[in-house]
Formats: sequence, C-alpha cells, structure tokens
Amino acid sequence: MTIGFALCGSFCTFSAVFPVMRKLSEEYDLIPIFSQAVSTVSSRFGTPEEFGARAEDICGRPPLDTIAQVEPIGPKKLLDALVIAPCTGNTLAKLSHSIADTPVTMAAKSHLRNARPIVVAVSTNDGLAGAAENIGRLLARKHYYFVPFRQDDPVGKPTSLVADFSALPEALRLALEGKQLQPILL
Repeated sequence: MTIGFALCGSFCTFSAVFPVMRKLSEEYDLIPIFSQAVSTVSSRFGTPEEFGARAEDICGRPPLDTIAQVEPIGPKKLLDALVIAPCTGNTLAKLSHSIADTPVTMAAKSHLRNARPIVVAVSTNDGLAGAAENIGRLLARKHYYFVPFRQDDPVGKPTSLVADFSALPEALRLALEGKQLQPILL
C-alpha cells in the first residue's frame, strides 16, 4: 500500500513524528509531502534541508512540496491513504472549509476524489478555541479519521491539543478499514 505522509509546521512535534514515519515505512510505501512552512521555515527544531533529508532517508524519495507536484495524487490514484501529521490549526481550518491552496490541502482535496481515508494527527495551540469548530466539522465528514488526541499542557496552554503520535499506526490501519480508532479524546 502507498501512503502519503504530509507534515505541517508544528515543528515541536517532529521529534515524535519522524520515528512514526520510520515505523510506517517498514510496512508501507510512503510519499512524503511538506507544507510550505516545513519547506521554507528554519526554527530551533531544524531547517527545511534537515527535514527534507530526514524524510528522504526514511521514505526513499524527496518530499513533494508544491501544489503542482501533489495535484496528480487523485487523478492517478497514487495513495491508499493520506496521513497529515502534524496537522496544524491553519491546515484544519483550510480542510474544514475545502480550501486547497497549499501542498497539503491540495493533496487532501485531490486524494478525497477517490473516497479514500485521510488520517489527521492534530497539533495546535488553539484546539479548544478557534480550531475546535474545524475539528468538529472534519469529525462529521466522511473519509476523515483522527489520531486520538489530548491537551498537552492544560495549565500552561489550556486550549492546546496534540495527537498521540504513537497511536498513528493503529489509527491508519483502522482508517484503511473505514473505522475510527477509539477513544478519540484521551
């Protein structure tokens, strides 16, 4: 099976995401997809070049990071599933409003034309604020499945949510069967 693995700019979670990507690469053929932020922003967590090299090392191919590169995903039926991990609040908003103006959101739109699963691993500081309604919209839509998530710092960041990335392989396996891993809220 071929899985798209899209990363958005929640850089602080990459230390948890890349090991899961490696684990999935042992079972699936992975196509890495980078948001514009991942492709262009250097942070204290790393550089775009470092992220690209790491993804290429794991997946055996360079990341797709333009709208033109990901648009054929749907017409050519390239993916059995698409994972978005981490999925930022910005990407959640765009997905919930069917906006396809980034490599990740275009990959999702293109992939959905085939009625195949998208697995969302949330990581956003406003998950229990502005992004909450977008999470709710996606939970109510066909073909969207969530990796279970929790508040990551209820005292210091009371509206922040983050997925349990270690649950991503099981969430993906079930999504491929059309099932949501439970419980969603940890």
